[in-house]
Amino acid sequence: MSAVILGQKVAPLPAVRPSDAPGRAFTLLSGFAALLIVLMTALIIGDVVVHGWQTVTWEFLSGVPRQGMTEGGIWPAIYGSLLLVVLMTFALVPFGVGAAIYLNEYANPDAPFTRAVRFSVHNLAGVPSIVFGLFGLGFFVQFVGMQMDRALGLDVTWGQPALIWASLTLALLNLPVVIVTTEESLRAVPREMREASLALGATRWQTIRHVLLPQAMPGILTGAILSVSRGAGEVAPILFTGAAYFLPYLPTSPTDQFMELGYHVFVLATQSPDVDATKPLLYGTVLVLLLMTLLLNLTAMLLRARLRANLAGRS
Repeated sequence: MSAVILGQKVAPLPAVRPSDAPGRAFTLLSGFAALLIVLMTALIIGDVVVHGWQTVTWEFLSGVPRQGMTEGGIWPAIYGSLLLVVLMTFALVPFGVGAAIYLNEYANPDAPFTRAVRFSVHNLAGVPSIVFGLFGLGFFVQFVGMQMDRALGLDVTWGQPALIWASLTLALLNLPVVIVTTEESLRAVPREMREASLALGATRWQTIRHVLLPQAMPGILTGAILSVSRGAGEVAPILFTGAAYFLPYLPTSPTDQFMELGYHVFVLATQSPDVDATKPLLYGTVLVLLLMTLLLNLTAMLLRARLRANLAGRS
């Protein structure tokens, strides 16, 4: 800002800069919080690796529990966890993506039904996981399963805790994550691409299928990655819907019960008859669970990176 005195122009006054001390303090505080999170994560993983790496052998990975689960391996729990995550993903992704497409591309945002759906999705994300387990027991097992047994004239086949009901319960738990991430990915696609596709004569569904979904696929996979991570470690939703305390055989049908790594960790930590004998198996099981979750996430991340590279190459 310049000033004029007696017809002469004076040099501009230096700007008064406010003190940046609050900003620096906030930067230090947020950096310390981030560092604390990294250190705590490294401490937990390091403790698991130090105490569990010697237990993870081929016999441990391929064997079945023995002697009241104080000896043996965890292969039934690994197999059950993989089946659970795969079935959950197949049940979750189509419904979550379909709901997001309807909300973002078809529904009137001001309609009462649309508002009710969004309100339900937001509330569903805040429901405790144990409530999903009780809901799965009451709805899937005791209502849907028993009605199927009566309609088919079967004994207790579907109306009992089973792999399929645990998978559907976990899919319901992770449904808000997939819906929200898919909606954000669809909104990120430029509007000009929709208008260009429609202007060339494509229908709305053709535009969604050939233009929007390929562009939004990396974001959809992000939601699937988050769901896999959460589904592989959740215990409360499967307590009443399918997980078994001890099964020395592998599930061969969707109506079978199954062992799961997270629930196996819970059993070893709280219900073991010999804590000292169980502790090495406990650490080894936790390490395998972490490695399996990391491997599933890494596979999905590599697929997402490949899709992004293909999209960048086309553009």
